[in-house]
Amino acid sequence: MSNPEATVAHIGLNIPDFDLMGYYGASYGTMKPYHRVGNLLFLSGHVAQIGAEITHKGRLGATLTTEQGYAAARQTGLNLLGGIRQAVGSLDRVKSMVRTLNFVVCTPDYEEVHKVSSGLSDLLVEVFGPERGLGGRATIGVMALANGVCFETWATVEVE
Repeated sequence: MSNPEATVAHIGLNIPDFDLMGYYGASYGTMKPYHRVGNLLFLSGHVAQIGAEITHKGRLGATLTTEQGYAAARQTGLNLLGGIRQAVGSLDRVKSMVRTLNFVVCTPDYEEVHKVSSGLSDLLVEVFGPERGLGGRATIGVMALANGVCFETWATVEVE
């Protein structure tokens, strides 16, 4: 079994510490960052944001390219990893990614939402390996998300 915390340190990922800075999602409305039921961890929405700054605003197929969307999804993944750490203390406690539900702000004719979500999925596989990091996934194209973000994910994680 791989050691995700060692992998993160080795590849030099910059994962936010929500215990220090607080979960940014609270600025979007009344919610808690996560809810745990037994060994299932349900994470509230995560977006491509560093501190208070949204890193990728816009609409795929209009103002953003698929590559920029992929980068937004990867940044969202770093925040998701921070959310997991906040909830259970260590990425090493993850048994598997159960599923992610992803939202991509796009034009009605944009058909590469799946390629955008791969920015998140590829990061999770990089950190946890294919057995633990690759879960079910759905991606939905939408017209708008809060504060102009182009990508958001919800996740369910199996933990020790």
